Amino acid sequence: MFINTPLLNIKDNIMTEKLQKVLARAGLGSRREIETWIQKGRIKVNHQVAQLGARVSLEDDIRLDGRKISLKRLNPPKLRVICYHKPEGEVCTRRDPEGRPSVFEKFPPAKQGRWILVGRLDINTSGLLLATTDGELANRLMHPSYEIEREYAVRVLGKVTPEMLEKLKAGIELEDGKANFSKIVEAGGEGANHWYHVTLSEGRKREVRRLWEALGLTVSRLIRIRFGEFKMPARLRTGQTMELDTTMQNQLLQQVNLKPAATHSLSRRKSSTISRSHHTRRRR
Repeated sequence: MFINTPLLNIKDNIMTEKLQKVLARAGLGSRREIETWIQKGRIKVNHQVAQLGARVSLEDDIRLDGRKISLKRLNPPKLRVICYHKPEGEVCTRRDPEGRPSVFEKFPPAKQGRWILVGRLDINTSGLLLATTDGELANRLMHPSYEIEREYAVRVLGKVTPEMLEKLKAGIELEDGKANFSKIVEAGGEGANHWYHVTLSEGRKREVRRLWEALGLTVSRLIRIRFGEFKMPARLRTGQTMELDTTMQNQLLQQVNLKPAATHSLSRRKSSTISRSHHTRRRR
């Protein structure tokens, strides 16, 4: 039975956050998963069954299935952001039933919290992939309301006419709604294969491929080269990660109206230089 009384006696000088946000940041699961746990009564705050919308602070006793979650785990992790040059053939899931290689195998250890992908790329798509330890930053960068641009280099097999390009910019009705490219730039090519740079402001599943396929064309290569104002570093080789310094982090934070890293509530990290990871953890 759920208790309807307030969970917290919030004082003016106590910082509180939504329960699912705190637990997701601690690496216990996604916000959606945690919301399901709350609805099932698996989480208690100060010995009362939690409800959706509850706000908590580090002074509260938070338990999952009766086990207390340590204060160390609940403390906000340092803000970290990495970019990864994803090759084709890797999946963007932590565990794959088919045993295919995962992008997470190439990431450096998070140490605190966990890496959260900022959008995904399908197994046959390569290019720029961002990951962060900050759930709020990841959620905002992916949320449609912020209209963060994604730019792709796409190689198309087949004859592309000016009328087709106009249709792609005007909008095509897909099974999950109308979609379009905000910008299309020709980028060369010979014979039946031509390269284009296309830009759109959302991240629906296989959206770039589906738009071209709706016109009877085949995408033979797809590479993400930009996310928001952040472009794939030219020196970043396939399969490598690079950690963003404070200046680069702040560029991402500013795009989604979050405070700079020096004062960001989810980070106490000092300015750092770019670091590369050649981490090649063996698959088990």
